[in-house]
Amino acid sequence: MKTPSPPARSGIDQEQFLRILSREEAIAAFREALQPRPLGMEAVALAALVGRVLAEDVAAPVDTPPFDRSVVDGFAVRAADLAVASGSAPVRLVLNGEVIACGTPPELTVAPGTATPISTGGPMPRGADAVVMIEHTEAADEDAILVSRALAPGQNVAFAGSDIARGQTVLHKGMVIGSREIAMLAAIGLAEATVWRKPRVAVLSTGDELVQPGEPLRPAAVYDSNGPIVAAALEENGCVALRLGAIPDDETRLTAAITDAFATADAVILSGGTSKGAGDLTHRIVGRLGAPGIVAHGVALKPGKPLCLAVCDGKPVIVLPGFPTSAMFTFHDIVAPFLRLLAGLPEREEHELSGRVPVAVASELGRAEFVMVALSESDAGLVAHPVGKGSGAVTAFSQADGFVRIDALADTLPAGSEVPVRLFTPHLRVPDLVVMGSHCVGLDAVIGHLAETGLSARVLAIGSLGGLAALRRGECDIAPIHLLDPHSDTYNTPFLTPAMRLIVGWKRLQGVVFRRGDARFEGKSPHDAVTAALADPDCIMVNRNQGAGTRTLIDTLLAGKRPAGYWNQPRSHNAVAASVAQNRADWGVAIKPVADDNGLGFLPLTAEHYDFAVSSTPRRPAILAAFEAALTESGEALRRIGFEKS
Repeated sequence: MKTPSPPARSGIDQEQFLRILSREEAIAAFREALQPRPLGMEAVALAALVGRVLAEDVAAPVDTPPFDRSVVDGFAVRAADLAVASGSAPVRLVLNGEVIACGTPPELTVAPGTATPISTGGPMPRGADAVVMIEHTEAADEDAILVSRALAPGQNVAFAGSDIARGQTVLHKGMVIGSREIAMLAAIGLAEATVWRKPRVAVLSTGDELVQPGEPLRPAAVYDSNGPIVAAALEENGCVALRLGAIPDDETRLTAAITDAFATADAVILSGGTSKGAGDLTHRIVGRLGAPGIVAHGVALKPGKPLCLAVCDGKPVIVLPGFPTSAMFTFHDIVAPFLRLLAGLPEREEHELSGRVPVAVASELGRAEFVMVALSESDAGLVAHPVGKGSGAVTAFSQADGFVRIDALADTLPAGSEVPVRLFTPHLRVPDLVVMGSHCVGLDAVIGHLAETGLSARVLAIGSLGGLAALRRGECDIAPIHLLDPHSDTYNTPFLTPAMRLIVGWKRLQGVVFRRGDARFEGKSPHDAVTAALADPDCIMVNRNQGAGTRTLIDTLLAGKRPAGYWNQPRSHNAVAASVAQNRADWGVAIKPVADDNGLGFLPLTAEHYDFAVSSTPRRPAILAAFEAALTESGEALRRIGFEKS
């Protein structure tokens, strides 16, 4: 990345965020400049029409069915011949010398007193006006049948045009074509239809730090997740994504890439390079592409403030924030509706449900804030669990079902609030099992085994104490915990209420992790190692989040001391190990399998019990029984990871 001189950097800072627009102001300015409408029509073959949007009404060129036909297997007859037929007085009809099958044009007329055998779908012969079902007949001899049921004219006959009449409008402009519409087009003999052209949208990520998925990850680099997720979201919204990869923060290369993309695509979406910083070049390049140029740069949203919206010579050019959460919220909330209009789709396809937020969510005054939530069922209805507010959170999308909005004038969303939840997808499938509490890599093995039985589970890592609180409120089925009661020196059981029981899980070894060769730890007992660490002011620890069982163990180990790094509180064993392995911290506490995976030294502290708190009267006993069975059957997998069944 280039390092500009201080005056140049100051100039960039002055250009950025001169006026922060509200969400509504930004949308209005973008709409005024773009004037969105479909881009044009094209004829597309039947086999490629699924998901396309009709640009014209479709009228039937033929009748369907194109001829009168039988809807049952039986005999084509004259209804008048059977006016007095009954079980006690059957009517005898002489058989004509042909059998009418599907696709067989009839040749003989059905005269009074005669009948012609006919299959379902066969064309009606001249003279016949009804079909008697074969079940209501019996053979009289080789050339005749007895009919024991009277019929009305037209009975068991589908007349020409009774389904679709020639000239009838069968599909309307603006409809999204699915399998049913394909069936309609095929039934009236159309091999193609006129649809709106899909917008071709170029997708470019920017930044020196980006590496494409599948390539080796170099130090201080991250994988480009924005490019793939934006491309997929475009295709979900009726566009063709042109995946152009990632471009470093080099003005010459970036200018060439953006200019080429702008020349070949109907729209351009960039991610990164919209906020203050020496490497943020994209907004200046975009501003030179055409008139009117940038219409909004900086929107009062959280996440998503750095969003940049431009219209250049009639084409939309959007620069999304670099962090994945910010990028996706601004795309779905502001950008996607306009692209849908270019694709001929309805502007919005919103699907909302009502859910209760179980915990208070703090917000920043002056900016509308979006918070991703995962939904679960409780006796009182749907519960919307916040799953992460960080702009860089990628995994939160896989856990979330949708999001809630906190108004710009509110500083808190109170616990217990009933709020609308906008779903990410039209259909919500609440998981069979909701697991909330402490996470463990062993739990992944059990959930994987459960999935093989066809049952789904959602796991939210909110710490042992958070899981117990959720279980008390009836918001989850299982709360994994590993809590040591210092008074009884007992794990987990002392923390249960009378309404809970414990499913025994496994033992896992917790210990001090450090980089091998560190003399402050190597070869020492945990107590001596921690004593040496506390005596060295340059020795930095990494802690765990409040509410985690490991945090209780750490606080006991430190006996009230707060060394450097104490307030660095990640939420997982993996994060602790990464911090130590990457030299951002010198020691922490984690489980042995994670230490081994990261090549770290390990000083064992205790074999803790990782168990599962559940309700004594679960709402779905059969699902819970399936989990217990999966737990039992995962024993070998747990041993391979390094855990011992309790």
